[in-house]
Amino acid sequence: MSGTRDRIILSDLGFYGYHGVMLEENKLGQRFRIDLECGIDLRRAGDNDLVEATVSYADIYDLVKVATEETRYKLIEALAQHIVDRLFEAFAPFDWIRIRIRKPEAPIPAVVGEFAVEIFRTRDA
Repeated sequence: MSGTRDRIILSDLGFYGYHGVMLEENKLGQRFRIDLECGIDLRRAGDNDLVEATVSYADIYDLVKVATEETRYKLIEALAQHIVDRLFEAFAPFDWIRIRIRKPEAPIPAVVGEFAVEIFRTRDA
């Protein structure tokens, strides 16, 4: 991880997708909740109030939405990796990314709570 501890945070984003191993998940789809932290040096943006010194939250959201809805995965681990790869491609200032994807309504009997994965990746040097 780079020396920066600054981050842009988007939390509890809701999307609908068709990811999962079970037939019902692929046929009917389900809701997914995504939490995202992107490491970026925000000093210049903070010191000078410069929009161009940061990354647009709306652009991040749009990329995550498209990445979640465009391709189907069996595993949310694969979806998480796909989103991280796309974010690193699109936004050069990101040093690291942490993403958590939650399935609040996984089709498993008697489930209380939710299933989730979280991955943390740093940009390759």
